[in-house]
Amino acid sequence: MIAPHIHDALKQVRQLREAVLDKRQFRGYSGPARLLGGTVALAGASLLAWLSPATPTGHLLGWSGVVVMALLLNYGALAYWFWFDPQVARDPRQLRPAIDALPPLIVGGAFSLACVLQGRYDWLFPLWMCAYGLVHIPYRGTLPRGNYVVGLGYIAAGVACLFWPGVSFFNPWPLGLVFFIGETAGGLILYHNRIRHLSPIT
Repeated sequence: MIAPHIHDALKQVRQLREAVLDKRQFRGYSGPARLLGGTVALAGASLLAWLSPATPTGHLLGWSGVVVMALLLNYGALAYWFWFDPQVARDPRQLRPAIDALPPLIVGGAFSLACVLQGRYDWLFPLWMCAYGLVHIPYRGTLPRGNYVVGLGYIAAGVACLFWPGVSFFNPWPLGLVFFIGETAGGLILYHNRIRHLSPIT
């Protein structure tokens, strides 16, 4: 007679825990927008490989275009979620996870500028991968666990590029492929998490 009651109590505890974790989830990012961002990165790499700019400036302009498009996609989707999603209370505190992720981006931007000014272009790819990987860390408790793993993958790829001989800023494929794979994986994780959230709980 006691066993069924214990089983029911454990089930209720699990359901309560899942409800608490689900409430903590940050839903401001769009899986499809992130998928498109990965496609933009691959398209940018393809275009740079085809055009083969002879100077670092040409490559910097190309990657700057990729960054601008990715920011418009992802932060445009974030703004749409905040202002137009009927389930959002328009409380600025809901944006805290996105704000917490800004320091790695700011530091990455500062180091990028220093590398450009000193002509250390071959350090940019590892720096961008590692900085973007660090952006995932603040989301460890508010996004699906797979997103954290994607961040670790970016960091691992950045460290590998840092020590891998022959990685050149004039070869766009390492960065394009890493970001295509990473953003595709991250986008699918966010998309499936969104679908699960919208599905009725049984």
